[in-house]
Amino acid sequence: MHFEGSHVLAMQREELWEILMDPDILARVTPGIKRLELIDGTRYQAVSEIKMGPVNGAFKGNLEILDQNQPESFSLKIKMNSRIGNVSALGHINLKALNPHGTEISFAGDAKLSGTLARTGQRVLTGVANSMTKQFFKALEKEIAGPGEDRKKGLFARFRKKDKTDPDGS
Repeated sequence: MHFEGSHVLAMQREELWEILMDPDILARVTPGIKRLELIDGTRYQAVSEIKMGPVNGAFKGNLEILDQNQPESFSLKIKMNSRIGNVSALGHINLKALNPHGTEISFAGDAKLSGTLARTGQRVLTGVANSMTKQFFKALEKEIAGPGEDRKKGLFARFRKKDKTDPDGS
């Protein structure tokens, strides 16, 4: 199964790189991830729960970051196992600075599926993959909506409160 796509985020490339390398943030923004633990510098152990049409599964396995070219690109190797089948994938992620405050993230790769998972059907799997990609980017955008504490508060925290000592109220 081949996958590819791109998305533009309102963030500097270097900052986006740091977020994508943070396992705590990735666990929060990646659909289905229940646990993501760093094993060593580039390898993670993951537990996820995924629903694909009529098929549900709890997956356990490893993720490994390869070919890092900070802050431009990296590859992600995934091997996950469950009672409904196994997933083995290799994806390539590129970060392209569009301007000082915008970055395009593009990805492409291939996944091999086995077991019941592979028999679910290309149409269902493609739909689930597209849905999860949209959920990921929506959650990532929410995560990067603001710096520090503002990130947790969302859009309204980014508006500056009017200072009553400011004579023109702006």
